[in-house]
Amino acid sequence: MKKAGPRYRVPLRRRREGRTDYRQRLRLLASGKPRLVPRVSLNHVSVQVIEYSKGGDRVLASAHSKELEKFGWKGGTSNIPAAYLVGLLCGYRAVKAGVGECVLDLGGFTPTPGSRVFSALKGALDAGLSVPHGEVLPDEERISGKHISAHALSLKERDASEYGAKFSGYLKRGMPPEKLPEHFNEVRQEIVKQFQ
Repeated sequence: MKKAGPRYRVPLRRRREGRTDYRQRLRLLASGKPRLVPRVSLNHVSVQVIEYSKGGDRVLASAHSKELEKFGWKGGTSNIPAAYLVGLLCGYRAVKAGVGECVLDLGGFTPTPGSRVFSALKGALDAGLSVPHGEVLPDEERISGKHISAHALSLKERDASEYGAKFSGYLKRGMPPEKLPEHFNEVRQEIVKQFQ
């Protein structure tokens, strides 16, 4: 345990809470470019393009998975396909706002190749943003939701009651999960059509 004495300095509140790594933030701000900030919760995905200013960070473009309903999305709002679509939507809005290049701000997220955060990054890249990255992007099959569709098909054949319980949200919205890849392509075309 650290000693508390006359020279002990209490860390900043956001650092104590584990919400901000100020060293990482300083490195990102030193680039002088806006930050692409994808955030994933249990139920939703949000992506923002944020620019530093002395008075406080300014959001140049943003998108949230709730907005996908406007484009006819009936799938889940926190899976890999939804993350891609949110990244695509935010990327188009950022390009429209005049942003061409960003740096990726993962915050406290531990990078896992092919995860939802990198699916959102892939969407922003496909919209025309330039973001430096390594070999971390998910493949096209996972982005379109083929893994979810295959799991739903095998579950439907094996155990119909578990299928109904696991995919109740999809079925309630009138979208069989086996048709997710086709539905994903339709919604992606709707988003692309709006920004062309």
